[in-house]
Amino acid sequence: MKPIIGVTPDFNAGDRKEWGGREPTFFLNARYIRAVEELGGIPLVLPLHADRATRRRLLQQLDGLLLTGSGPDLPPSLYGERQRYPFRTVSERRRNFELDILHLAQQADLPLLGICGGMQAMNVAFGGSLIQDIESQVSKPLQHRQQNRATNLSHTVAVASGSLLRRIVRSISMKVNSSHHQSVKAVAPSLVASALAPDGIVEAIESPANRFFLGIQWHPEYLFDRHPLHRKIFEAFLRAARATDRGL
Repeated sequence: MKPIIGVTPDFNAGDRKEWGGREPTFFLNARYIRAVEELGGIPLVLPLHADRATRRRLLQQLDGLLLTGSGPDLPPSLYGERQRYPFRTVSERRRNFELDILHLAQQADLPLLGICGGMQAMNVAFGGSLIQDIESQVSKPLQHRQQNRATNLSHTVAVASGSLLRRIVRSISMKVNSSHHQSVKAVAPSLVASALAPDGIVEAIESPANRFFLGIQWHPEYLFDRHPLHRKIFEAFLRAARATDRGL
């Protein structure tokens, strides 16, 4: 049986001309769907429902959960800081849904893969904080917003020994693409860092208490069809999802 993977979309409440304009719009880049489909899963775009009982019911129908990236940022107030830079913030509807469903998924031990903004949401949901702007707050950072296409590799990350990520890629390092201006600052107490960039930026986090609960700062959905290590991440995620027991 192909595993059913819930995928979080973005949401425009009607104030973004480039994302549906005045009409409230759910939207999602097709590359996430393509990665899940081509590697043997059934992607199901989620409705960002506000009711917690409905969120629980949604999770009961899923074998895995994929938190996608987002252009806007999480409000710094969520991790106890004032907003220092004039970047757009994630819609309230999306952030409320994702921050809550992360806890529900963790409690249910549902396989989860968080990509870019999805990783940042993981960290904030469990009590961690974020660097609001790498170029402004980090001394001598790498270029984390690469100038060439995201289908190209940008820099290397070191993969922590004994981590889930190390077991997946079976390598002490790997090259990744990079398209973010924020990153994890303080890692949430229940999570651990499992990959670092050469400038010290956290590039992956995971939960040792769960069978598959991984957040990565890069975008393997651009790379999986040409780079085996990035393909392995999706394959391992879908393998864990196939083992989910929904009691059906």
